[in-house]
Parts: sequence; C-alpha cells; structure tokens
Amino acid sequence: MENIARPELENLVGADKVDIFYNIVDKITSLYDMEQTWNNGGKKWNYEYKFRKGGKTLCAFYFKENTLGLMIIFGKEERTKVDEIRNELSPAVLDAYDNTQTYHDGKWVMLNITDYSISEDIKKLLFIKRKPNKK
Repeated sequence: MENIARPELENLVGADKVDIFYNIVDKITSLYDMEQTWNNGGKKWNYEYKFRKGGKTLCAFYFKENTLGLMIIFGKEERTKVDEIRNELSPAVLDAYDNTQTYHDGKWVMLNITDYSISEDIKKLLFIKRKPNKK
C-alpha cells in the first residue's frame, strides 16, 4: 500500500492527532532502523502503519474516524519488564495495559493516542520490546 497523504489522515482522525502521530514516528525513527509500511487496517480500522525488522513487529499505529491507536504486543518476559516499571507509567497507559486480555501469544495493548502526554511512556514500552538500534 502506498503512503497515505497527510490531508487524508487529517480528515479521518483530525490534524491534532496526525501531528502527534508524526511526532511519535519521528522519535521512533530517530531510535530505530526499521521497515515502515502502510497497510489497510482490517475490519476495525481504516489504516495501519507498522514498524518491523526481521519479521518482528515493534509497534503499529491504527487509524479510524476520530481515533488514533498504537498497538504494542508484549510477550511473557516483556510483561515482567513492564511490571518492573509500572510506577513510571501514566494512569492512562496503566489502565489500557491492565484492562487488556492476555492471550497465549502475548498481551496486545492498544493505546488510544489523544495527546503528547504518553509519548515518554511509549518510548519506555518500546525500549522493553527492543533496544534502539541507531547510534
């Protein structure tokens, strides 16, 4: 799938959320060298923007009307590490984490991105998934 034009994203989720999306993407790309791809969002979302390397997904953004989501999947060892930094995470991120069902293949945490306030939390969670690979 080709890149989705910024005006199209702004019409879908709002200019404020698109600014947040690009801000977080800039932070991720400054830390990680990864393949970035646009896909259709399946049944529930219009678009997906995924960061992957070596067949493993770091995270994926999802877009639908007035909503920007960020999915991070945590395996068993990663969940232990999240538990170790719980006191460093915001109530909104902890609420999303705690209210996500754990499956046999991990905990698929969807964060609802509404403002910049959780960007530091996102960084901490991504560091648990994978250490930055850019110098």
